Amino acid sequence: MPAEAADLAGTPDAFQRLWTPHRMVYIGGADKPADDSERACPFCSIPGREDVDGLVVARGALAYVVLNLYPYNPGHLMVVPYRHVAGYPELTTAELAEIGELTQGAMRVLRATSAPAGFNLGVNQGDVGGAGIAAHLHQHVVPRWGGDANFMPIVAGTKPLPQLLGTTRAVLAAGWAAHSGTTAVAVPDATPEEG
Repeated sequence: MPAEAADLAGTPDAFQRLWTPHRMVYIGGADKPADDSERACPFCSIPGREDVDGLVVARGALAYVVLNLYPYNPGHLMVVPYRHVAGYPELTTAELAEIGELTQGAMRVLRATSAPAGFNLGVNQGDVGGAGIAAHLHQHVVPRWGGDANFMPIVAGTKPLPQLLGTTRAVLAAGWAAHSGTTAVAVPDATPEEG
């Protein structure tokens, strides 16, 4: 049974609290790189990990597709060049083409596996531009559904996600070959867990 506001510490009010202490890791910057070097960059280390462990959905020749560890919505993907480069103008023509192709593929796979009503695509450049990891460029592919921006993020500062990241990764990786229309390789899980 929830506690009454008058029984809690502080000035009583009419609000019930939904505590999400696990978010403090992100808010406090615990997973942010210590510096801008390749050595400290999570986007540089992810390709050296197993796909399941690194949440990699698909790998191209010059870029890869990975689930966002702190997603805005279920299925929030990022397309990341292997090369440690911070700015969009620094990408080669070949990298630009593959990032575009992988973005299209990610959208196709998400449409086939979770039927979003729309997408937000974006590249945040620099700390002031909103990049959580500014030293390594990454393009967000965020699926959107009608009503997905409900009161929870605004009032409670919480984003409910209906599926574990590992399960989402397994579904997307399994659908990559059938739906992406790209030559990027995806290694599906042997047995995805429900969550």
